[in-house]
Amino acid sequence: MQEWDRNLISRRAPMASHPRSATPAPIGPVGLCPLVWGFGFLPEGEHAPEVSLLAAAPQSGQDSFQLGVARAFAPLLEDLGADPDRVIRIAGLDPALLTDPNAVLSLGAFCALIARSGACTGCPHFGLLLGQRIQLPALGLVGGLMRHSETVGQALHNLIRHVETHSVGATTALNAQDGTAVWNCAVYEPGTDCADQVADAAAAAGTNLLRALCGADWSPEEVLLPRAVPGDEAPYRAAFGAPVRFNREAAALVFPASQLDQPIPGADPERARVLRQILRDQARLSAPDFTTRLRQLLRTELMQGGCTAEKVAGRLSMHRRTLARRLSAEGTAFSVVADQGRFEIARQLIDHTDIPFAHIAAALGFSEASAFTRAFRRWSGESPSAWRAGHRR
Repeated sequence: MQEWDRNLISRRAPMASHPRSATPAPIGPVGLCPLVWGFGFLPEGEHAPEVSLLAAAPQSGQDSFQLGVARAFAPLLEDLGADPDRVIRIAGLDPALLTDPNAVLSLGAFCALIARSGACTGCPHFGLLLGQRIQLPALGLVGGLMRHSETVGQALHNLIRHVETHSVGATTALNAQDGTAVWNCAVYEPGTDCADQVADAAAAAGTNLLRALCGADWSPEEVLLPRAVPGDEAPYRAAFGAPVRFNREAAALVFPASQLDQPIPGADPERARVLRQILRDQARLSAPDFTTRLRQLLRTELMQGGCTAEKVAGRLSMHRRTLARRLSAEGTAFSVVADQGRFEIARQLIDHTDIPFAHIAAALGFSEASAFTRAFRRWSGESPSAWRAGHRR
């Protein structure tokens, strides 16, 4: 078994209870350095154009999706009987944006477009259908590097390391232990609506990526989704070809860890080397601000409980005082960013799942449900039960 960079993939860190357990349990892996997972959208059978270094870099500090070729929205809307231009304009966007290979779309605008598309088409699983149209070439340079990686594990390693060039606002991580791999994705940007739709798209896209690497007949052992059980589960079973577990804390694909060592046929090591260097140069042009990087890390750490400034500073290889100075220079503090992260996780789970409040409280490290209720009321001005009653779509 190959030894991976322990800052990216942990094979020995303790995992939460197995995803098949009856009680929803945190699945965020321990000991990982979560980076941004971005999406490119490309109609099936087409290939992404060459992407310049400057054009491919999202604006530093802005939560955004580097769309690449974003032409899958319009065909999907047409297939569902909607007028793409009208839907895109209702979402407050210029339709020309989705034909621009170098366009950068804010995460909020991306979510608004998914929400409006679902409303206009009457399709409650629009994100799932959109994700099914995401293919490996849509990731541009990152997709090329994955295609020419030596093994499936190295391909995912490269995705996690380099995909921040495509978007900011969601985080992905991989954990492999005791023969099981769990690859998850979660939105961390505060105030993001339709995180459930983004999770659907992420899981469907991830399935396509692994099918491109492992073979067209690949399917996960199971899929975890942070949404309530839908009225119609059939589209989900058809998309994944595997059991789907709803009411989970993050989107995740579960599969045998042995598949991480599967060779990728036709991989070209020299081409991979060139692409890796280009992406390293590109990353230097597009590094997010420190607070954004911290939010990425906290999205995983907060689900493990006991998330302190000292612990996070250690993960970032710096002293706690250095962490405080860096955040102060950006006009914030660790307690503020951590509370924003806790509220965002809690809000998403309350909005989109039926997970009991006691389980959410435990997942976020609260000693008892009453402490979580007090904190949530401080963050939002409402109790968790009132929020769920008033915000459930």
